[in-house]
Amino acid sequence: MIAVLAIHAIVALAAPLLFRAGRTVGFGALAAVPAGSLVWLLSQYGPTHAGPGAAIREGVPWVPQLDLALEFRMDALSWLFCVLILGVGALVLLYCTRYFHAGDASLPAFGAQLLAFSGAMVGLVVADDLILLFVFWEITTILSYLLIGYNRNKLSARRSALQALVVTTAGGLAMLVGLVVLGTVAGTYRVSAILALGPALLEHGPAVSLALVLILAGAITKSALLPFHFWLPGAMAAPTPVSAYLHAAAMVKAGIYLIALFAPVFGESPLWRWLLLIVGAGTMLLGGWTALRQTDIKLILAYGTVSQLGFLALNAGAGTRETALAGLALVLAHGLFKATLFLVVGIIDHQAGTRDTRRLSGVGAQAPLLAVVGVIGAASMAGIPFLGGFVAKESAYEAFVHAAEVDGLWGLLGLIGIVAGSVLTVAYSGRFLWGAFTTKHGVDPIDFPAPTPLFLASPVVLTVLTVLYGLWPAPVNAWIGPYLQAFPAEAGAKDPYLALWHGFTVALGLTAITLALGLTLVVLRERVERVQAGLPRIRAADIVYRDVVNALDIVAVWTTGRTQRGSLVFYLFIILGVFVVASVGAAAVAGGPAGTSAAGAPQWLLADSPVQIAVGACVVFGAVAATRASKRFLAVLMVSVTGYGMVVIFALQGAPDLALTQMLVETIVLVALVLALRVLPARLWRRTASSFRLGRLVLALAVGGGMVFVAATAMASRTAEPISLAFPDLAYHGGGGLNIVNVTLVDIRAWDTFGEITVLAAAATGVASLVFVHGRGRPLQRATPEQIASVGRSRAGDPAGLAAVRRFADTDRDPWLVAGRTLAPERRSILFEVMTRLIFHTMVLFSVFLLLNGHNAPGGGFAGGLVAGLALTVRYLAGGRFELAEATVLTAGQLLGGGLTIACVSGVLPLFFGGQVFQTAILQMDWIVFGHVKIVTSTLFDIGVYLVVVGLVLDVLRSLGAEVDRRSEQSRIPAEVGHG
Repeated sequence: MIAVLAIHAIVALAAPLLFRAGRTVGFGALAAVPAGSLVWLLSQYGPTHAGPGAAIREGVPWVPQLDLALEFRMDALSWLFCVLILGVGALVLLYCTRYFHAGDASLPAFGAQLLAFSGAMVGLVVADDLILLFVFWEITTILSYLLIGYNRNKLSARRSALQALVVTTAGGLAMLVGLVVLGTVAGTYRVSAILALGPALLEHGPAVSLALVLILAGAITKSALLPFHFWLPGAMAAPTPVSAYLHAAAMVKAGIYLIALFAPVFGESPLWRWLLLIVGAGTMLLGGWTALRQTDIKLILAYGTVSQLGFLALNAGAGTRETALAGLALVLAHGLFKATLFLVVGIIDHQAGTRDTRRLSGVGAQAPLLAVVGVIGAASMAGIPFLGGFVAKESAYEAFVHAAEVDGLWGLLGLIGIVAGSVLTVAYSGRFLWGAFTTKHGVDPIDFPAPTPLFLASPVVLTVLTVLYGLWPAPVNAWIGPYLQAFPAEAGAKDPYLALWHGFTVALGLTAITLALGLTLVVLRERVERVQAGLPRIRAADIVYRDVVNALDIVAVWTTGRTQRGSLVFYLFIILGVFVVASVGAAAVAGGPAGTSAAGAPQWLLADSPVQIAVGACVVFGAVAATRASKRFLAVLMVSVTGYGMVVIFALQGAPDLALTQMLVETIVLVALVLALRVLPARLWRRTASSFRLGRLVLALAVGGGMVFVAATAMASRTAEPISLAFPDLAYHGGGGLNIVNVTLVDIRAWDTFGEITVLAAAATGVASLVFVHGRGRPLQRATPEQIASVGRSRAGDPAGLAAVRRFADTDRDPWLVAGRTLAPERRSILFEVMTRLIFHTMVLFSVFLLLNGHNAPGGGFAGGLVAGLALTVRYLAGGRFELAEATVLTAGQLLGGGLTIACVSGVLPLFFGGQVFQTAILQMDWIVFGHVKIVTSTLFDIGVYLVVVGLVLDVLRSLGAEVDRRSEQSRIPAEVGHG
């Protein structure tokens, strides 16, 4: 099974290579994949049908810690669906070789998507894990969206594709919740294990009922059942091969499969049975009635498909052996005749250029073989004897006649519903044949070129199978037999079976009545049309859907207009207000006061030492001073006071790693903010006095106090032993390091760190995008000889005291810092340049020391990268943007990308040695010079972190420093030129 799925995926990816020069023969090559898979599937008949519960299983681990695995299981049920999926899929792909015109640039993508859809459907029906089933479910949703929207130039196609995507995705998300609830209640996510529990699961009460309803929601939306039936007729904007495959044999059968899969578990639930009765019978009647109003032969089939899906759902989920047999028999029969009819419609549309029943005339006389194929397909749909549709429908009648006798009202209503729906089925089958093939009075016969044999091959094969199914149903009966054993057997009753002739039974009499009434409606079709036209029109479901979407758009616009007002104060008020109401309220309800004694009195610890109180007072002072500052620079400094205060708090609490990192981060942020202040006014903008100041004050106090309350409550509410208590042992024995913090970052929780450095790279890109309009990837500009020569030139009006500085700047010696050649004398600091010469290399070496030493002592890649970033910052502040260019050979993007690449490689590398992603190896060896050396492979990941952090700092310096300098210099050039 895994090989089948892999081949589908690989060939789908390589599909564009099969469509060179725009030829359609590539579809023939693609058809070989499901055809070959079908041959393999038929060879697995023995293992899957050896008896009750027989199945073949394959699986590989996925996320063992979450008990997730790529588990696949093929039993009789999934085998039958795979036969339909692969068989019809191969024929549809073969049909595409003549349906499409050569030269269409979209054919490679279309072929790839259709083949990938075939593989995804196979994966869906053989998945033995609920989460894996959902993954394949959503893959089919996305691929169906792409296939329905094949003609991207048509608004109707794009709109229909989006409508199908929204409806089926919404149902899929509801189903996901139901699957999670079901897996939680059952204690396992293995489908086979859940099925083994059977109806006993129903004893869990409301939780199972909730799961039941949500799973049905997914099935109802996927299979276009009432009230979500409207997306399927809209999806007829897709090419006919898509309709024949997705909307007759494959995608819409996914919901039916889900119902059949869980019918042995939920079939005895009254909620399940009544929901399916209402939805199934209602869909069957509504779809059939609406089909009689259509003048497009494809829409007749579309609404007929909706009707038949209701019929399938009602039988597949009823929960008895008889209805289960009828349900699967109908699934196979419907896939054969409906795919045939859609392919016939495709030929008519392709050859005649229209599908309008009012224009089609004389097609049957000009294409007799096509007419025979269409008549047999429609007759099977109507349940005419000797065809597959008759055998399946007869079994459904038998099942519900028995249900009416045993289950009373439920069975009686079900029998009435399927008989009435079948009458309508006969009527719209006749309407289809009349509209597609007859020569109509008063309408000139349309010119209809005869289709080629290859064009007819696929529908002819399906027609032959429909006839064989009707004349010899024994193989189908054997295919379904093992699945029936999952349902309870009635005492003394024989297992139901499919047969062309059951004798003179009540079901046979109902069939005769159905055919008589249906044919009467065909003969009286004009009167039926007048009756339908005279009835009051109920608002169509697709119109209701559009109204709902439009209402959501209106509400969204209204909400956006009142919340996105461009006021930062308003945004913060809303965010913080929601935090206070939600978080503090939840903490108060769930946790109560933080920390209580045995007597129930709250226990509050103010501080561990007087030093903490002093530091806390400084932090409070900095926060208050920042709100009262009149200048931006002073406000930034006061905010930094709070950050450095936290550094002292961490140090006092024995967390040197956190203290070091916080200090370095605070310093980098301070530099970044100061650089950004150069493009902002010096003084803070003051709002005029308003009555809302009191509200802001109250909110600020509520947020601060609420955050304290939430944090204290969270810390006091722990009942289980913290997992962090195991970290020292994990860090030393598993990660090979003594620094628990760093080992946690690069080993124990390496996935979290990888996500964080990815966010850092994204943040760097965001910062740069605010400043760089284009050309972000180009290296920093180095100083040109003309720029160096122009700095030392005297200018009129310069203060006399700068002459000595100019002479220092004009020296012929090659300085280590180019500031002397690129900065104006009045912007230089000799003391700063000297200090930079003294400390730059030391800071770089210290950053490397922190990187390599961080596994066993305070440091690590993050702290080391910040120190290296500070070294670059010092060099930029001393020498300007040209000095920054001299100091950095690599661009920020190269550092960020290189760091992420190294981190990725360090995570994937263990897989080649039989390990897991981000698994650490400890290598110990004795070297002649260095003695005993221990190397931990997670250091490679730490190097990636180091480079990402350096790249982030460099990007900030480039964006808020060098780029701002460049623009400032350019803005001064016109003034200087004019003055000269």
